[in-house]
Amino acid sequence: MDYSYESEPTKFLQELLQKNPQLQEKRLAARNIWWDKNLDKEEQKRFEESSVPMKPYVYFGG
Repeated sequence: MDYSYESEPTKFLQELLQKNPQLQEKRLAARNIWWDKNLDKEEQKRFEESSVPMKPYVYFGG
């Protein structure tokens, strides 16, 4: 089996990153804004405790 195959999108992304090395830093900075957060355990606990269970048959008025 030939494991040296690279798809067109993979080649494109590799070339893009080679031409613009700052994109990796920008990507990581953008990720830090949305995803890499420290969770407050107490706040998470309050959030879970305050959730209301969904009623069955939510699409029918009752």
